[in-house]
Amino acid sequence: MVGDNMNSIYDVRQLLKRFGTIIYIGDRLADLELMEEEIKELYQAKCITTKEYQMSILLIRQEMATLNQTENN
Repeated sequence: MVGDNMNSIYDVRQLLKRFGTIIYIGDRLADLELMEEEIKELYQAKCITTKEYQMSILLIRQEMATLNQTENN
């Protein structure tokens, strides 16, 4: 999977799944935070490309912002 094809959190989950990581805590924000940490570790270990890392982080942070905005309203 190339970073260009990533459009949603589902795609980030599929990327993590490729490395045997399935994240489901039950708290959406906690899931996103843990996903971000896992993506960072995969990138530091050079398991994913820079493009995959950047796109994953962007999608996760956008989802976090959306979630936080919804909770504040």
